[in-house]
Amino acid sequence: MRTRPTLSWIPTEGLPPGTTDLEPIAEALDTGGVLVLSGAGISTESGIPDYRGEGGSLSRHTPMTYQDFTAGAQARRRYWARSHLGWRTFGRARPNAGHRAVAAFARHGRLSGVITQNVDSLHQAAGSEDVVELHGSLDRVVCLSCGVFSPRRELARRLEEANADFRPVAAGINPDGDADLTDEQVGDFRVLPCTVCGGVLKPDVVFFGESVPPGRVEHCRELVREAASVLVLGSSLTVMSGLRFVRQAAQAGKPVLIVNQDPTRGDRHAVTRVALPLGAALTTVAGRLGVPLDGEAAAGSV
Repeated sequence: MRTRPTLSWIPTEGLPPGTTDLEPIAEALDTGGVLVLSGAGISTESGIPDYRGEGGSLSRHTPMTYQDFTAGAQARRRYWARSHLGWRTFGRARPNAGHRAVAAFARHGRLSGVITQNVDSLHQAAGSEDVVELHGSLDRVVCLSCGVFSPRRELARRLEEANADFRPVAAGINPDGDADLTDEQVGDFRVLPCTVCGGVLKPDVVFFGESVPPGRVEHCRELVREAASVLVLGSSLTVMSGLRFVRQAAQAGKPVLIVNQDPTRGDRHAVTRVALPLGAALTTVAGRLGVPLDGEAAAGSV
């Protein structure tokens, strides 16, 4: 069932304050069995802004909804023009210390799994394996008619050829890979159909207002059931797609720990929220545990 998208959340009174004490995070990782749930905040140090932090993209940008995308050709033209331009910058982003720390914790047996709400594939670029992409990935495209998947790079090449004179300057890039463009800059951007059936192409991501596939949700619920604790990294947990796993863990008596500089919708379910920059915080924890951040080779290979 599709529901009206939740784009914002206002912190309520009575939430526990943030801390700078990393010891609970280190203890959980030292015990092992930690399930990581990451959000846009882990990618900000890679140059990809988040949605809701200071200067977050929602202050200037309303993400495309599934309903708008499927409703009309003009909305799809606007989306693909902005997304095509954003892909040029988005595709060049590289993993940061936070991504490398998560990959290192996994290699050294501290994690039971990784779920990411991000669509940037930076966890995998840093060396993490078996990452569950809750909201999909921008590097794939799917046809809404025949269901065929294809690499984003192929569509990017076709769009470059079809829009050779398209060279606007974007005001900013957003966490969903969408660039900020005016309608005048979008102009008559040419949108291309599926090469198999001529149908409508969509990035293989879950838009706002669209449901995460049920099988993927159940897989994530199983990961929560198997985990000893849940570590949230860089997510406000505003949308239910991520918050439900935090609630599930808390209801099962599993510790929930959060590293996010701003309050989150899951704070009341957490044993701690560390209000520190992610890269520095996770690097410090790795140092305490003697876990080397040796993922630079993996990061440089993408």
